[in-house]
Amino acid sequence: MSAKLAEQMVEMRHLLQENKEHSVKLQQLEGQKAEVEKLKRQLEAQAAELTSMKARSNITENQVEALNRDNTVKRVAFSASLLASGSGETGPFNTHVPLRYRHVVTNIGNAYNPDSGFFISPVRGVYHFQWKVGSHGHASHGSGGALIKNGIHVCIAYERQPSGYGSSSNGVSLLMEVGDVVFIRLWQNTRMYDSGNHHSTFSGHLLFTM
Repeated sequence: MSAKLAEQMVEMRHLLQENKEHSVKLQQLEGQKAEVEKLKRQLEAQAAELTSMKARSNITENQVEALNRDNTVKRVAFSASLLASGSGETGPFNTHVPLRYRHVVTNIGNAYNPDSGFFISPVRGVYHFQWKVGSHGHASHGSGGALIKNGIHVCIAYERQPSGYGSSSNGVSLLMEVGDVVFIRLWQNTRMYDSGNHHSTFSGHLLFTM
């Protein structure tokens, strides 16, 4: 009986030792689990920050691209005079005639076409246009040029005197949509003079986008 009891006591001590060791291992595992969870949360936070940084980077890139586009479309300006070379009168005609300003001084953005005389808006915004018309005096014919937008008369520069040389000018700011067309039309029964000194001109530029 005594020997059996002693054996049970040894076995109990052995079990207690194993239990203690298992407890230590369990604590270690719990600690490792907590560390793993901590690392997992850190990785998730880093991933979220990386996603946020990537999103901010994309926004910045888009802003830069937008600014570059804005800077490009803001560079719109042209100026041209009526005759490509030589000198002389254009008109009179018994009807209104679109004018083609052949001598291009400036055409930044290439929105003006000297072959048609049309300025076509490349971007929505407010544009300012100016034109000057002139001719030698005549008893029956003045000089007049009207600005036309999308086929509609906007305003005119007109001068008439029986002798000498007369000129007139006008200017207007217009809200233009993409693809809107502006040109100068020689008024019926009028004349316009130009030479190498470039008396009769048509100019325009973008003030700001909308």
